[in-house]
Amino acid sequence: MAYLLKKLAEGVWRKATVYWRSAVMSGSPRQLTWHREVVQELAAAWKEQKERKCDGPFSFTHARERIICEHIRKETTVWNRNNVTRTQAYWNVYREFPELHWALLAHLVSRNGGWCMTDLQGQWLPKLLGGDLREKHFQLLECCNALIFRDAYPQLKLYAESRRTGKSLLHLLPYFEVSAFMLPLWQRFWKHTESALLTVALIINEQNVIQGPIIEGSCSDVLESLSFRSQPLLQTNQIVFPLLPPSREPGHAPLRLAGRIIERFENLHERIAFGKELYAILFGYPKILSGAESFAGLVAHTGSRADYWPQRFDPRRIKTGGTPRKRRHSAGELWYSPPLEAAWPDQPLPETAPPDWFTAPDAVLPYLNEPRPPKILDMTFEHLHGQRKLQVAAEAANLTRSP
Repeated sequence: MAYLLKKLAEGVWRKATVYWRSAVMSGSPRQLTWHREVVQELAAAWKEQKERKCDGPFSFTHARERIICEHIRKETTVWNRNNVTRTQAYWNVYREFPELHWALLAHLVSRNGGWCMTDLQGQWLPKLLGGDLREKHFQLLECCNALIFRDAYPQLKLYAESRRTGKSLLHLLPYFEVSAFMLPLWQRFWKHTESALLTVALIINEQNVIQGPIIEGSCSDVLESLSFRSQPLLQTNQIVFPLLPPSREPGHAPLRLAGRIIERFENLHERIAFGKELYAILFGYPKILSGAESFAGLVAHTGSRADYWPQRFDPRRIKTGGTPRKRRHSAGELWYSPPLEAAWPDQPLPETAPPDWFTAPDAVLPYLNEPRPPKILDMTFEHLHGQRKLQVAAEAANLTRSP
């Protein structure tokens, strides 16, 4: 009984501590809103768009439009080389056009994608998963990362080009095979600059873009595997936003982490709700946004978790006399977390866009509600706890394989 009471007290204390740290980390929230009539207006726009749609090859009105689109397509291919280049491209867009909230959200989520890719070749997962299975997990992450970029980056760049010329070029979105879902939303954004509405729409769109060809298609076997389904147990399905206070230099102390855990990645509804939660954390709390922007601007993305916690992760696998040389931090040995270029080679890009997922407007309307900032968002302890659970699992796997 005494043991159970002790554990209960520890659990209550830990939860209270997370609440307190979340409150200190976040400050006062702000609402992410848009005009209430938007849903009816969008429904009417989608209906009109469907009625006047004509099947056939895309045609340009002016030769200049073709030049712009061909340039954007080439630029998209260049930046879509790997996770590191994609992540940088998102940041470049946000830095120039901060009203494009989704670009910063995509930048930070893409960082997490890179960290998950390199985990597969890092300290713990090679001891838990065979090479073929790690390759399949990487392909899942890479395919999602690349397909979302292929779809979203031309949208961001068309808006950027429209801003530079002072004239909307958003009617060119169909050239890039962007879903019909997005055109009325971009057109509304051009007039009203409702950043929250556009961000939620892009979250809905990009999660639907990967649902058919990847989640239900080429990578469905990975999602059904025991190793993937054990992610909630090991807490490797975390998205974290490292927060660097403007007054602090990178690398001086472990950064606080905001974020959430997604339980069922294969579920479209959960991924959309999860994306909206992440957005509400990032832009619903000014202190979180300031810390995340500071980190994004000062710390280059390499794919190694040493980017945000160099006191716990090491991007180098240094050997002296054939034996790994261990570096240590105050709590023990540093954990190996390689940069992306040392972990995985560049992969072939998707050649064609998937068919348009948008067929029933009524199915998406429930998602078009205003995101609410959650109260619990401090992930610092949870993230470290997840890494230690991986360590325990890896050591247990080594013991079972020992003669």
